[in-house]
Amino acid sequence: MTTDALIDLGWSEHFADEMAEGEGPMVRITSVHRSRVEAIGEGGSMTLAPGDTPLVVGDWVVVADDAVARVLPRRTVLARRAAGAESAAQLIAANVDTLAIVSSCNADFNVARIERYLAMALQAGCTPVIVLTKADECDDPDEFARRAAAISPLAQAIVVNAKAAEDVRRLDLLCGPGQTLALAGMSGVGKTTIRNALTGEEALTAGIRADDARGRHTTTSRQMRRTLAGGWLIDTPGMRELGLAEASAGIGELFADIQALTEACKFRDCAHESEPGCAVTAAVAAGALDKERLERWRKLKREEQVYTAGVAETRSRQKGQQRIYNEGGKRGRAKRGDSERR
Repeated sequence: MTTDALIDLGWSEHFADEMAEGEGPMVRITSVHRSRVEAIGEGGSMTLAPGDTPLVVGDWVVVADDAVARVLPRRTVLARRAAGAESAAQLIAANVDTLAIVSSCNADFNVARIERYLAMALQAGCTPVIVLTKADECDDPDEFARRAAAISPLAQAIVVNAKAAEDVRRLDLLCGPGQTLALAGMSGVGKTTIRNALTGEEALTAGIRADDARGRHTTTSRQMRRTLAGGWLIDTPGMRELGLAEASAGIGELFADIQALTEACKFRDCAHESEPGCAVTAAVAAGALDKERLERWRKLKREEQVYTAGVAETRSRQKGQQRIYNEGGKRGRAKRGDSERR
């Protein structure tokens, strides 16, 4: 039975529909460690053995014998491409309602980077919000707000002075009772200062580095924390590079204008380069589509194609290795059978 305590944690009908009769209790993961996970439920905080299924902060799980017995299907899931040569997705957070993409009103502001976070949020099913910090250190923060708002009509842009807690508390609407807000962005853009204002916590932060306009504090782990507004906040470590993983739907939604143009091209397999009858290049020539925006779309599409091909290759290789393992096992069992008969 759903209780107010579970609803306060973000429980919804989505998760209730996934529960078997008599199954429980249900708790939500607040932090993940190598050999244990921290969680919170109706009875308060607890430590659990993680089980075999990969877990991420924000997951809802079923508990049995002080261990995670089952992970409930995620309503939203934020993921990125893991570092390394092999294509793999790295989970960032689950069951997030709103993703605050934090940038700053200085040299750190980067349209292409913000677009990547937007695509990730849209792919996940989260509501994206662009939060611009360091407004107090900028001559014209409104200009940055206009540039951020122009990136996509799907994301609201909010300018805050992170050093003024009462100003940051305007974000309370995004992390009220039952709501989960995640913060994402480069290291040093003010995520920890925002976290402190929204949760009432204190963490060591330092001033701005003059050489690159970034702060010195770096979040090193993900943890779900209670906000002063009654909801939950997940502060993610800063990412130097954000590689997208399985984000074709998010890219398509973010660049819906370009996607619509591709459907008007003369040839179905148009590469949108120099083909006759290309509606995309025609829009650029007419000034209806920004050439730089088109280039950013092309880059993300190429990355997604490479990632998808890498995933397919990895799965094929794993299947081949499993087949060799299975055949080796059969030969081993056959030899043992022959030896027993002799």
